[in-house]
Amino acid sequence: MIIISETDAISFFAQAAATLQKEHPLIHYHIYSGDAGIVTEKIDKGLIDFGLLIGPFDVTKYDYMRLPMTDTWGVLMRKDSPLAEKESVCAEDLWDKPLILSHQASISSEMISWLKKDVSKLNVVMTYDLIYNASHFVRKGLGYVIALDKLINTTGDSQLCFRPLYPRMEAELCIVWKKYQVFSRASNEFLSQLKREWGAEQ
Repeated sequence: MIIISETDAISFFAQAAATLQKEHPLIHYHIYSGDAGIVTEKIDKGLIDFGLLIGPFDVTKYDYMRLPMTDTWGVLMRKDSPLAEKESVCAEDLWDKPLILSHQASISSEMISWLKKDVSKLNVVMTYDLIYNASHFVRKGLGYVIALDKLINTTGDSQLCFRPLYPRMEAELCIVWKKYQVFSRASNEFLSQLKREWGAEQ
């Protein structure tokens, strides 16, 4: 079983599973979504085999593999929003705007440092777990979402656009599992495939 925070890096897991399925068609996968707190809690309790964390994070208590890619933080907004005219968004641009923050980002010391203000002093109109749900509120004009890139389609006739933060802020990605974990044969095969995929990305 795997639990994953929202990220485009899910494609890394998908590629590993698709490749492995050709040799081991009887392996089945159970994917769950959750933030870092849920991921680490379920790993600690032995309820899942692997988790994908979005940085920054402390992985010293786990065995882990850092992925050879990062996600970029930015702002999801309507294409007719004033900030859509900018190539990137700085903290001061958001101080007077209605903000929609993920639960994880709202308590992240890195995000608070970037914003240069305590979250309690900003106009946070909503918090969210899933960016898909939050994007519907953005379309209706409720506010600006601080989110990771490539999670919501902003191409073609989409009403939305994405602008990266400035200074640029990237999130490291890391696959973690419990130290001294005794895996099933299927989980061992999957971990081996993940490592092969990681090597291919280098």
